[in-house]
Amino acid sequence: MVKIAERRPVQSKSAELAAEQQHFDLARKHRERARAELGEVPDAAVNAGAGRRLALFRRNRKDALAAPEEQVAFGRIDCEPADPSADSKIEDTFYIGRETIFDDSRQVLVVNWQTPIGTLYYEATHEDPRGLQRKRTFQCAGNQVRDFDDVVFAQLAEAVAELEGPDGALLAELDRGRTGAMTDIVATIQGAQSRLIRSPLDQLLVIEGGPGTGKTAVALHRVSWLLFNHRDRLRPQDVLVVGPHPAFTRYIRTVLPSLGDTDVAQLDIDQLGPPVQRGRPEDPQTRRLKGEARMARLLARALENRVGTPEPAERMLFDGTFVTLSGVEVAAAVASARQAGGPYAQRRQRLRAQLADLVRGRGRGGPTDPERLGPVENLLERLWPLQSAAAFLRTLLGSQARLANAAAGEFTPEELALLHRRGADKLSEQIWSNTDLPLLDELEELLNGVSRRYRHIVVDEAQDLSPMQLRAVARRSSTGSLTVVGDLAQSTGAWARDHWGEVAEHLPAQLPQVVVGLRYGYRVPRQVYELAAELLPVAAPDVEPTRAVRDGPGDPGVHVVEPAERAGRAALIAKDHALGGRFVGIVCPAACRAEVEFALHANDLQWGRADQGELDRAINLVSPQEAKGLEFDAVVVVEPEEIVAEDERGHRLLFVALTRTIRYLDIVCAGDPLPIESGPDVTSRIPRQRMVVEPDADPTLDMAQLDRLAEDLAALVVGGAPVPMWDEVLQRTAALLDERADRSRPSGRHRRSS
Repeated sequence: MVKIAERRPVQSKSAELAAEQQHFDLARKHRERARAELGEVPDAAVNAGAGRRLALFRRNRKDALAAPEEQVAFGRIDCEPADPSADSKIEDTFYIGRETIFDDSRQVLVVNWQTPIGTLYYEATHEDPRGLQRKRTFQCAGNQVRDFDDVVFAQLAEAVAELEGPDGALLAELDRGRTGAMTDIVATIQGAQSRLIRSPLDQLLVIEGGPGTGKTAVALHRVSWLLFNHRDRLRPQDVLVVGPHPAFTRYIRTVLPSLGDTDVAQLDIDQLGPPVQRGRPEDPQTRRLKGEARMARLLARALENRVGTPEPAERMLFDGTFVTLSGVEVAAAVASARQAGGPYAQRRQRLRAQLADLVRGRGRGGPTDPERLGPVENLLERLWPLQSAAAFLRTLLGSQARLANAAAGEFTPEELALLHRRGADKLSEQIWSNTDLPLLDELEELLNGVSRRYRHIVVDEAQDLSPMQLRAVARRSSTGSLTVVGDLAQSTGAWARDHWGEVAEHLPAQLPQVVVGLRYGYRVPRQVYELAAELLPVAAPDVEPTRAVRDGPGDPGVHVVEPAERAGRAALIAKDHALGGRFVGIVCPAACRAEVEFALHANDLQWGRADQGELDRAINLVSPQEAKGLEFDAVVVVEPEEIVAEDERGHRLLFVALTRTIRYLDIVCAGDPLPIESGPDVTSRIPRQRMVVEPDADPTLDMAQLDRLAEDLAALVVGGAPVPMWDEVLQRTAALLDERADRSRPSGRHRRSS
């Protein structure tokens, strides 16, 4: 039963705040009482198994409770009276939080956001208030109520647009600085997002959305909602979340625990296979070939080819006496094991048992003395050798003959040559490429079967996964229930795609497949998205642009410099943002990586490396590929032309790089800041007031432009030199400007500046 609050008379804002604080204090007291009671649950149980289950329940229940200092609720809904004409003195009032909180008499003080009542908070609009009179959103410092905003639906219907656009709570959350870890969004879930979170479990749901639409957060909150509302079918241990790379997995890893779901497996795609040493480079053609689905058939044929053919007569020595099995009966046993179905190792066991029975039929060995069947083991190893995934793949790729035998006409000689390579002398010294990992996983299934299956799987950035990687995901699904997340406009690499059907064809098909798009972009500032969206006609002409719904603090900064100045300028801009308390990402192509690292060293800056899963510094160096799914307060994009050149779908890669920010974007380049194959001059589409220009590029600069240019120069001096050296730096700068004034300027679309 939910606690009923008396209808409050009209009060002053301060009186309302005091009343709300009283409720928050009461709810917090009972939440902490519940925490204390969980600590007092006795450990004794009828047996050890029950004791372990009791301890697990207690741990999970305590983990689900918010920290003592956290607010008990983030919202409140007030229902319309059942009979508006009646002189009713009470109304249903529900406080919405991260967990349900009861008082001593089991009256509900706070309702869990995952319940049907909690859903009303997210989905009520002026067009369909869902029986609500009011929605209130709290602003808190810890559990102290500082302020609240009310939406009265009857008033809203007169003038305000539908609430699928951003509300004040969401905009306030987006203005909060980033820390290198994704946070939960239960207080700011929007209507369209809520409907996806609550969609049925029994489907393959594709959530498509542009940058900043919240698709990853929606997928994770969907996991939490499913676990709460399908407790009879789904446990945290039944769910797997798969990310594209270690930095992304580390970025999202705290979201589910913060929602009380602590035992969900979270892995990056390369962790699905057996653990091996990684780092082998590979050319693009080989990477593409190894990702194709026909590689699975090649591996299966190669493994079957390892099964031997018996001799016409198989003679085995037992205690000085020979026992002979005819080749016919041994071949029959091998054929029976081949046809039995199941993993290679399981069928090998079947053959062992059959051979042992044949030997016992000759009066040798018995059920209690397997040690006397040593000769059978020798025959078994020759006919059906014991295999490991790594050893088998190393041998296969190192043998032209075995590759050719397994090709079965599906591969050309040129393709087989791409696959062939000399392995390391020792298996322990073998280094594997990333595209080898799905092959190893495929072999692990063929050899031993899948060790763990899940009832629901989330796959993020799925648009880039190869068929072999998608097979690794699919084999771990026991039900076909998946949440697939991505954006075709950000699909790059060897497996860039234009349609979701190209992904779904490699995933389980036993359940309905549904594709739903998120159209509102909440994170990327409008000015940044409008600039990046200039790439879409070339990058993804069939993708509908996202509607960006919030403004940033200013227009993107574009800094066109000499090549030798590029890395230093990027480092100083990043330093300036970091000194402002911002979480910074430098998105850098491989061609510029070394120079940027050197510049960071030269400026005595510490930074995190996304390629090592690090996102814990104020400044973080990220490749365009690693940037997918991440977000920063400020982003510095280095040399867009090189980013475009890195990938066949390089314009999509640049689109990713430009849309990683929630506030500030700076582009540092010697070439074109927004390389587009066709269309008007790109510089006409970039806000000029933030571009760095030559002193004589416009002889009519007004005072505001001069001030902005001076601010840029001052920021460079402050960030690059100690205070005692400022005068010397300025003197040297003046000398350099005099020298440049005497030289001819380079021609071209962009002018250079120091």
